[in-house]
Amino acid sequence: MKDITEHLSYLKLPFIRENYEAIGKTAAHKKWDHIQYLSELVEQESILRRDRCIKRRIKMARFPVIKTMDQFDWSWPKKINQAQVKNLLRLKCIQEKSNVVLIGSVGVGKTHIATALGYQACLKNNTVLFTSAIDAVNNLIAAQHAGQLKQELKKYLKPSLLIMDELGYLPIDKNGADLLFQIISERYERGSIIITTNRVFKEWPEIFNNDSTLTSALLDRLLHHTEAVLIEGDSYRMRKVKK
Repeated sequence: MKDITEHLSYLKLPFIRENYEAIGKTAAHKKWDHIQYLSELVEQESILRRDRCIKRRIKMARFPVIKTMDQFDWSWPKKINQAQVKNLLRLKCIQEKSNVVLIGSVGVGKTHIATALGYQACLKNNTVLFTSAIDAVNNLIAAQHAGQLKQELKKYLKPSLLIMDELGYLPIDKNGADLLFQIISERYERGSIIITTNRVFKEWPEIFNNDSTLTSALLDRLLHHTEAVLIEGDSYRMRKVKK
């Protein structure tokens, strides 16, 4: 027994190590054959490993709060294409390395939807990173000053899905605009991006320091494979105040 336990520890099979005796008694009671017994052990070990992998991916995604579409109040936005959003949960954008841009004013549920899509992606064995646009810019600028820009950029290029929240809420200077352009340019047809913004596309030059040339080049890459989701309505967070 001690040898078996040591071997299972070495092989990193914790479920089997902790449960092979108990399941063995169940197998004897139910008169399972050796294949049924082994199958049960392997299946439960696989489930445990899969659950741990999902938890690890969710942690690495750095969601501010976990959200699902089951929690979404579809009755609140004045205008939202429910079928379009539900179709996004199929995550074809990740398979096709295309993008999604959620456009709407403050509080209409853009971040909720983006987070729910990211969470679903984690459950489906995809790597995800959630960041606000400003945090991404600040992190890249700090890395640039430290001579570590290349390493920091990899954090935004490596995940299967990058969620960039709140683009357009705060202005971005020339350097920041150039750095965001690098992310979008490098991920073009290589990885999916979900962006939430309060600005329609024609206003994007205002986000990027009124640099129309850079904005045009950025939108050219971003919109080539992008599905835009327009959400209209009042802020959900302010509903109680208004009442």
